[in-house]
Amino acid sequence: MYAVIKTGGKQYKVAAGQKLKIEQIPADIGSEITIDQVLAVGAGDTLKVGAPLVAGATVVATVVAHGRHDKVTIFKMRRRKHYQKHQGHRQNYTELHIVSING
Repeated sequence: MYAVIKTGGKQYKVAAGQKLKIEQIPADIGSEITIDQVLAVGAGDTLKVGAPLVAGATVVATVVAHGRHDKVTIFKMRRRKHYQKHQGHRQNYTELHIVSING
């Protein structure tokens, strides 16, 4: 069984037992969270698609860790203009372990 969830402005296809890094959410490590924004639920060849959400479908996950992704380097340059700009960014994330899909 799998589900398509929406969190942090992005959509993820998840299955039970999977680990997933999403945008950071305010939750303690070890706590269980329930994601109720489920866009689709599928099992085998059957697929239930919501309009826009599947009614009554939830995904239960456990917060494993919080962290920061690798640095993304931004480099801007205008040739022959003596302009160079260096910038870096590290995005925060929350790692989840998907426990179950109900729906």
